[in-house]
Amino acid sequence: MFFPQRDGVELDKAPQDMTTVQRNKTIFFTDIQQVLKCDIFLFVLDGRVPDEGACFELGIAYTQKFLSESSKQILGLHTDIRASFLDSKLNAMIEEPFHAIFSSPKDLFIFLLE
Repeated sequence: MFFPQRDGVELDKAPQDMTTVQRNKTIFFTDIQQVLKCDIFLFVLDGRVPDEGACFELGIAYTQKFLSESSKQILGLHTDIRASFLDSKLNAMIEEPFHAIFSSPKDLFIFLLE
């Protein structure tokens, strides 16, 4: 299980001697490799708007699944009722790639255990 915020290259983690450009390239290619090799891609959609980096990763995951007709599951977890506009839904370009979007961790876990 890979969590970019936990397992990726962060600004305060070694190697401290990397330049910003080197660090950004390392973050970029590490994340892409992990997205391509995962069987389940989980996007936590909480917050006012979806995270832009995660949106990019979603595009990679969906493109791989579409082009290779793989069994990769693309799942969303959206427990936060806040949104940028009252009664707003996800943008179709964000919502459509998901196999399923769950509104609670419990529902997500039940699905994964089936």
